[in-house]
Amino acid sequence: MEPLVRTRTVNPDSIAPPAGNYSHAVRLELDGAALVFVSGQLPLDTRGRLVGEGDMARQTEQVFENLRAILEANGATFRDVVKVGSYVTDMSQLTAMREVRVRYLPEEPPASTLVGVSGLVLPDALLEVDVVAAVATGS
Repeated sequence: MEPLVRTRTVNPDSIAPPAGNYSHAVRLELDGAALVFVSGQLPLDTRGRLVGEGDMARQTEQVFENLRAILEANGATFRDVVKVGSYVTDMSQLTAMREVRVRYLPEEPPASTLVGVSGLVLPDALLEVDVVAAVATGS
């Protein structure tokens, strides 16, 4: 018997809807487990407005709250995250970003990538973060 693979998109109502041709997450289910690929999240509130202009700590908090909402919509938590990708426009503000990030990630953090970029899709956004989570589906 061939393994059953299912995919579906997830766009929870608890964060702003995607602005463009993408989904906040794609869930891949296979034999009792799922991988959840979460698109890069920007520091946007539920109405799609930028939060914390010029404030790396506040923007990081909003990004991780958006990630939390998407993970929860998939039955996951930050403990299920296996990979984090962070894109930062101002590397001199890494301390502020890391001080917030450590509150969300478990004691044994997942594999991570940090990239300095010259800009993001929103000019006043200081960071964007994407994650991959692995969760049991119970099937």
